[in-house]
Amino acid sequence: MIRVKDLKVSILNDNKDFIIKKISRLLNIKKEDISRYDINRKSIDARDKSNILYVYTLDVAISNEDKVLSKVKKSNVYKKPNEDYIYPKMGSVVDTERPVIIGAGPSGLFVAYLLSELGYNPLVIEKGERIEDRVKTVEEFWKTGKLKNNSNVQFGEGGAGTFSDGKLNTMIKDKYNRCRKVFEIFTSCGAPKEIMYESNPHIGTDLLRNVIINMRNKIISMGGEFMFNSEMNNIDIKDNKVVGVSLSNGKYIKTNNLFLCVGHSARDTFYMLNEKKAELKNKPFAVGLRIVHNQELINKAMYGDYYKHLESANYKLTYKTKEGRGVYTFCMCPGGFVVNSSSKDKHLVINGMSNYKRDSGYANSAIIVTINENDYGNALFDGIKYQEKLEELAYSSLNGLIPAQYYKDFNNNTISEIKKLNITKGKYSEYDLNKILSDYISKSLKEAIPEFGKKIKGFDDDKAILLGIESRTSSPITIVRNDDGESNIKGLYPTGEGAGYAGGITSSAIDGLKQAENYIKKFCKQV
Repeated sequence: MIRVKDLKVSILNDNKDFIIKKISRLLNIKKEDISRYDINRKSIDARDKSNILYVYTLDVAISNEDKVLSKVKKSNVYKKPNEDYIYPKMGSVVDTERPVIIGAGPSGLFVAYLLSELGYNPLVIEKGERIEDRVKTVEEFWKTGKLKNNSNVQFGEGGAGTFSDGKLNTMIKDKYNRCRKVFEIFTSCGAPKEIMYESNPHIGTDLLRNVIINMRNKIISMGGEFMFNSEMNNIDIKDNKVVGVSLSNGKYIKTNNLFLCVGHSARDTFYMLNEKKAELKNKPFAVGLRIVHNQELINKAMYGDYYKHLESANYKLTYKTKEGRGVYTFCMCPGGFVVNSSSKDKHLVINGMSNYKRDSGYANSAIIVTINENDYGNALFDGIKYQEKLEELAYSSLNGLIPAQYYKDFNNNTISEIKKLNITKGKYSEYDLNKILSDYISKSLKEAIPEFGKKIKGFDDDKAILLGIESRTSSPITIVRNDDGESNIKGLYPTGEGAGYAGGITSSAIDGLKQAENYIKKFCKQV
């Protein structure tokens, strides 16, 4: 096939006949010579709001490829490269016990998928519930405030990303085509086909739940096994090697190789690893608030008069304060909700979530400020303690309700009288968010938001609603690993976001594939 890049089409002329006509002109061939085209990538160019364009990369099938390529001397036309995922070559060492995976979030599921696909029969141990039960537990928490510590928005099958926008974009340079492999697995398990080519792909929390169920069933059909409501409370180590794990239900599982896919909120695991002499180090992260706007305001600002022809708009904004702090939007959720994402009693943390259709009518995004050891201390776990302090303050401010404030009142340090809107999962009420945040975070946000208003008209509207607190944007800890993926403890494979090597669904899934590959390259499957 021939790849055609940067083919631009007005959003008002986005149809198959028009695209084929443009391809034929570009390649100087007849329309009848084109047997089909596949979309490799699709994005929106909205720089000129009087002429918004779709920008395509297409793979075109024609009968006389070589002849056409020899005549068309254009940099955006070339032979389609091979983008297939290449499976690792299996090692020769026999693993006398089955590999065990702790955590059924994105990284854990993709470790399990690849190992199962190649016949290693892994065991996945998850402290929380399977997704069918977890959804009911979370919805009950949002209604009543009754928290289940082992199964909530942070913990359980699917990981924290299950209750999110299901956003799949990543900045990873993917020369091994792992990203494509991830998306192929997702689509084979029921994800929308357009994630294969959209520039900002998402699944949505409602569809993602079924994708996870299908993925679990596929793993089981290939030889994998799952244990839910089974919390690991000890890693058994002898002579600096993993030999097994103990579970809260009293079971002991022998294993020589343990994939630690625990997520960024597994604080108890981080403390246990430190006691086991695993090498850990603090990692910078960011904290802040969520901001809510009417989605139509964002759509108009991003797309002008054409917004009715397009889906709910996304955005990404960055700013550097006069003092040198980075402020940026994170995990923007078009047409979504702000959700209570607490996972510990008397601690409150929030996140954003959207369904596939992104049709709530409200846009929300985290606005977060970078912090480092100069802010929270140099001792190991000082970052976790900093997060916990903020989350305790957020909880105690309104006894577990989500604190909220109009932007104008946030600037003036006054409590708002907010009209009740359907913008959250979990109840919210008015509070002065400045009383929760450190002064430098409040100051940074107050400096950045007007600058964001210069880029998106109305972003700094007085009635934009701020909610807190967004404190778990990434892991505050890195579990150090070597080039083969192991920690200083032999057989321990720190993986994904909780280990400090990913930030989001796709990058976590990719890291899961990478760590599974490291294992496969060393070990052969049991006979």
